[in-house]
Amino acid sequence: MREIILINVTGKDKPGLTASLTRILAKYNVVILDIGQAVIHDYLSLGILVEIPAVFKSSSTLKDLLFEAHKLGIQIHFSPIEESLYEKWVAQRGKQRRIITLLGRQLTAGQLSKVAAAIAKFKLNIDVINRLSGRVSVNHNDIHQKACVQITVSGEIEDPGMLRGELLNIHTETGIDISFYIDDIYRHARRLVVFDMDSTLIQGEAIDELAAIAGVGDPVSKITKAGMQGKLGFKESLTQRVALLKGLDENTLAAVAQNLALTEGVERVIDKLKQLGFKIGIISGGFEYFGKHLQQELGLDYVFANQLEIANGKITGNIKGDIIDGQKKAEILKTIAQVENISLKQTIAVGDGANDLPMISIAGLGVAFHAKPIVRQNAQRSISSVGLDSLLYLMGISEREIRQ
Repeated sequence: MREIILINVTGKDKPGLTASLTRILAKYNVVILDIGQAVIHDYLSLGILVEIPAVFKSSSTLKDLLFEAHKLGIQIHFSPIEESLYEKWVAQRGKQRRIITLLGRQLTAGQLSKVAAAIAKFKLNIDVINRLSGRVSVNHNDIHQKACVQITVSGEIEDPGMLRGELLNIHTETGIDISFYIDDIYRHARRLVVFDMDSTLIQGEAIDELAAIAGVGDPVSKITKAGMQGKLGFKESLTQRVALLKGLDENTLAAVAQNLALTEGVERVIDKLKQLGFKIGIISGGFEYFGKHLQQELGLDYVFANQLEIANGKITGNIKGDIIDGQKKAEILKTIAQVENISLKQTIAVGDGANDLPMISIAGLGVAFHAKPIVRQNAQRSISSVGLDSLLYLMGISEREIRQ
């Protein structure tokens, strides 16, 4: 009768361990049913689920493995698995899995403990934990350091919204960003990334800079804040703010553009996305002049933003053409996807304001970046404490891969 055995190997890692152990398994014509390995700080944890053919006795196989493990200076343990339990495990393949990503400047045991407790509360099982961020020296205080782990969970959950709400509460309590989403094939097939501009690609709002020069900074800032928090319709908000810029000299636009401060991580994420062949665009409720400036600086493919009307070298206080609001942003994203001949599930949208929610909600990967509370509550993924290059982690790309 065939036997199914789970082999667990732990100990100091060194080259050739797996080769030595599998050489013995090969001598007995063992079939590998499952295998997984992790190495943390040069310490190995290897699991191999095997089927030993009926013509061989498991005792001989295991005795040889024990002897080899002793020579290698590692520990090895065996657990027999009933065939009925194995077949039950096999029947579960293909069931939906979810990914929970923890992201911040550092990850504490308290933060991980609360997330793990929430996972257990909803009777989900942690299958895999991967570190996506790079190794951090304890002797080097890097103000831009990041910590990111990706947790894959499995199990049935009746109301994913309840778990998402609990994870959002943990974010509010501890400051760690937590994303929770279904693991599907499209996670590895993104092709298009679109960003909001103001307070996403650049720090602050360009219109606030113009308003300060025009001497109307306070009223414009108040209208901006109300609009981004969803307390004022975007079209109404923009119309009111632009009207206050009437009479401002056209040359002011160039001066403001030259002093735009990029958000932390922008150049790094754009460079990597271009290296990977992504199409990259701006879909903004801000002004096209600044979008075109960033397009040239960063080498972007698309820019869609509002056009300020200018006459006789002065801003008239009006917008040319249709205003790009939240719904328009979503429509533009759909149009770009059609032009690029890709599914919306292959798109990524990143923004911070309430007017970004429509495009964030229809994108395959929608991310709230340093966003207002109303946006974080309605987006499945968020980045609140680190730079924009952390988007690469949410895409499942590790620091090692980013540096290649």
